[in-house]
Amino acid sequence: MRVPSMPSGSRPRRSAALVALLLVALTALIGCGSDTGEASSEGTTRVIQTERGPVTVPAQAKRIVVLSGGLAGYLYALDAPVAATDTRVLGVTNFDGGFPPSWSAKAKEQGTKQLPAGEELNIEAVAAAAPDLIIGGGQGITAVQAEKVYDKLTAIAPTVLVPKTVAAWQEQLRQVADAAGRSDRVEAMMTAYRDKVAKVKSSIKVPAGNYAYLLSLPNNKPYLIPQSAALPALLSELGFAADDVLAKAGNPKLFGSGDAVEISPELLSQVAGAPQVFFIPVGGRSMDQLKQDPVYSNLPSFKNNTLYELPATSYRPDYDGVMATLDVIAKRFA
Repeated sequence: MRVPSMPSGSRPRRSAALVALLLVALTALIGCGSDTGEASSEGTTRVIQTERGPVTVPAQAKRIVVLSGGLAGYLYALDAPVAATDTRVLGVTNFDGGFPPSWSAKAKEQGTKQLPAGEELNIEAVAAAAPDLIIGGGQGITAVQAEKVYDKLTAIAPTVLVPKTVAAWQEQLRQVADAAGRSDRVEAMMTAYRDKVAKVKSSIKVPAGNYAYLLSLPNNKPYLIPQSAALPALLSELGFAADDVLAKAGNPKLFGSGDAVEISPELLSQVAGAPQVFFIPVGGRSMDQLKQDPVYSNLPSFKNNTLYELPATSYRPDYDGVMATLDVIAKRFA
């Protein structure tokens, strides 16, 4: 099964004639983004390799439309120009002027427009933003929406979709930066990350023992994060040993992006029996509520109060999410 996605509303569709009119206007405004002729020889375009084959993109994009709120943070961190973006980020329910707090200030400064959230991608809104590059994909419902209308997107501007199999934030950052023409900024960001990891690691005391990672999702079913996923991999660099929950569960099949596994209530005590647990609420019950549920309250970590809550944005973190998670760990385990 898939990890449940955040609910979204719906928007009425506009007519196909409006789309066609917008595309004509865009062609006159920005030209054909996939032209590999004379413009390419002048260095204004370049070809990058994607899962769908080679895509000709601007040498350095000037008006980017981002179809996934989970990828938008990378572009703001790279100081790339975002004309419009989806604003949905898994687990984020508080918004600042319509944008997630971590990149709200940059979005407002750039004058970024919000793409309508709905059951289908609003092609008209994408076209109206007059992009010279479209970036989407990644994880969640927005990735599925973009896949369905990929051909329509490419008629508007060069389109790069990050594969759903690319779940590691480091690789997402590199692919987004490559598409946007900002690869030269990645190494400085990675150096800042490595320096922060070293600083936090030297400043904390890690309680001994293994750690399991428990997700609380809206459907109230038990989920664990496997040790190979982004969050356990990040904290393992700091000395937090991830419990092998997959082996304890009999190596079940991972679904979706491979960063969560559903565990039956009957097996939870066996699989989530690590002495310590990181708890990540992503739209589900709170820690206090789970403590009232005997399925959870009998776990060693609940009995011994060795539970450590992390923000929802630590589950599928972007660059800012990783840096913020390091801050939380530094404060909690100082």
